Amino acid sequence: MDIKQMVAYLASYAGSPIHLMEVCGSHTHAIQAHGIRDLLSPNIELLSGPGCPVCVTPTAYIDKLIDLSLQPNTTVVTFGDLLRVPGSKESLNEAKGRGGSVEMVYSPMNVLQLAKDNPNRIYVFAAVGFETTAPVYTVLLDNAIADGITNIRLLTALKTMPGAISYLCDNGARIDGFIAPGHVSAVTGADYFNGLAEKYHIPFAVSGFTAKELVVAIYGLVKMIENGEARVANYYTSVVETSANVIISRQLEKYFRPCDVAWRGMEIIPGSGLLLRDGYAHFDAGSADLNVDNKKNKACRCGEILMGKAKPTDCPLFGKSCTPMKPQGACMVSEEGSCFNVYLTKN
Repeated sequence: MDIKQMVAYLASYAGSPIHLMEVCGSHTHAIQAHGIRDLLSPNIELLSGPGCPVCVTPTAYIDKLIDLSLQPNTTVVTFGDLLRVPGSKESLNEAKGRGGSVEMVYSPMNVLQLAKDNPNRIYVFAAVGFETTAPVYTVLLDNAIADGITNIRLLTALKTMPGAISYLCDNGARIDGFIAPGHVSAVTGADYFNGLAEKYHIPFAVSGFTAKELVVAIYGLVKMIENGEARVANYYTSVVETSANVIISRQLEKYFRPCDVAWRGMEIIPGSGLLLRDGYAHFDAGSADLNVDNKKNKACRCGEILMGKAKPTDCPLFGKSCTPMKPQGACMVSEEGSCFNVYLTKN
């Protein structure tokens, strides 16, 4: 079947309602940017899950970064999207406005030069992300150790996908199939999701990020659901192998250990985080136990949106008091956030 036939099939699908969730922020952005939802029958609904790293970071983590930025001789270094994520009271940007030392970079490797140039200052990198991003931080540490740099710290909020997917399935999320994260799968291999497919009897489709790749993955999921299949199909074979990348896996094992961690809007999910091993604790800026998640605006529904239980437009704040210029919740901050993408499309 060619791509036009797949599109025609998905547009005319008249079977039982199907709910599919993508758990990759880049997929959320690509689905919205390519107008994929507009190609589908009303009986096929796409839900945006917890795949945007800044969206799932609890407020205690932002609050800790703010505290660090206000300490003497300490600078917090971060990617741009984290600057505007609300903590329990304010964002890093707002803290910077009242004297916090915060610098934005485009790569964690930029911290190496900052630390070399200012050896008497501590640089704390805001290390958020998933299986995809964590390896970059191990390279940063490799370089810091090799160069004898001692004034770099990481505040980690690293998360792994299986625990979150289990949490969704165990807590009533209406999901019939998952578009598996393409970037994560490039690190972990497609087989990473086999156990989840078997346990919850639900299919996974590993997808790339072009419109065609997404249509193929969605078509594959719909057909698997119709046939009662619960397996992992890899539709991104140009990048994703069946098994994990051995070199990256060794790097992650060297520096990190699994830990319990809180996801914004959800709860503490056992074993779903990564924390620096004891041998590298001198690089840690205090990452353990940042699990409190107090909303800045109690009406924010980011948690339900991340679990597929509400749409961005269901939130009373959406497009009113919550906009990309003045986000009340993390889902409105990043281009990988579901609220951000829906807002841009509607405006």
